[in-house]
Amino acid sequence: MRSNDGKIIEERRHPTRLLGRYLKGRPPSRVIVETSAEAFAVADQAKALGHEVRVVPSSLAKPLGIGARRIKNDRRDAQVLSEVSTRIDLPSVHIKSPTAREQNAICSSRESMTRARTQLVNNVRGFSRTRMIRIRSGATETFPTRARQAMLETPAGIPVHVERVLVSIEALTTQIRAADKELKKIAKESETCQRLMTVPGVGPVTAVRFSAALDTVKRFRNAHSVGSYLGLTPGEDSSSTRERRLSITKAGPPHVRWTLTQACWSAVRTRPNDPMVVWAKEVEKRRGKRIAIIALADTLKPYAREA
Repeated sequence: MRSNDGKIIEERRHPTRLLGRYLKGRPPSRVIVETSAEAFAVADQAKALGHEVRVVPSSLAKPLGIGARRIKNDRRDAQVLSEVSTRIDLPSVHIKSPTAREQNAICSSRESMTRARTQLVNNVRGFSRTRMIRIRSGATETFPTRARQAMLETPAGIPVHVERVLVSIEALTTQIRAADKELKKIAKESETCQRLMTVPGVGPVTAVRFSAALDTVKRFRNAHSVGSYLGLTPGEDSSSTRERRLSITKAGPPHVRWTLTQACWSAVRTRPNDPMVVWAKEVEKRRGKRIAIIALADTLKPYAREA
């Protein structure tokens, strides 16, 4: 703890889980936290107790002097952040609402289960190829049934270790369906999500993920700011008279960018005559399919301002 003139008043280690109790007995102060898994929970406690909070982005760590001369530890980091905060008003990342964070966590859990299921499906497919077993194509949800049918047609039948994987796939499918049901309920109760789902290709998963990522739309100046935040705008490496355009910056949350891209692929497949899809097809003729899809994802950003 420092005074306004930068003088250290108190310095000691304190368990992160007990910081709320520590801050409760302190006068209103500016609390500086570096981005971490616990940062927003600490920020919530500090704000509830009347403190001013700054969650400093990790990208500012080195410019502020953290890790200088290859010396970095928790005590030194805290000293640097507190000292700098007495001289300048440190910028803070957006502290999302508890609701947005909870929705983001639900989407992340679903994506983790989906990735795990995909990995298990690929494991079984790889095994079946070593035995020259052909599994009929179909939806992921029906994969265990189709895999069992194909293996039962062979003399060896279904190996025990493969059956364990198939059971795991079925269990994950059940949990993914439960997550989908929860997200549909959230989207149904949210006016913003309902408006987002009027866009071709956008369903409950995309709407909730997008809404949770942006949280408070008014913090963006315009639609271009939304595109920049999501990392969908072209990068640039120009100097003097040289101008060089790069691919998209990918500076924003990757899971949101991936979700929007999947929504665009869905729109192209299911709504080929929609005006925005027709526009994307014209871009595809000039720049290729992948660039057209990214361009289409970038066009979804105006809907954020409207929602």
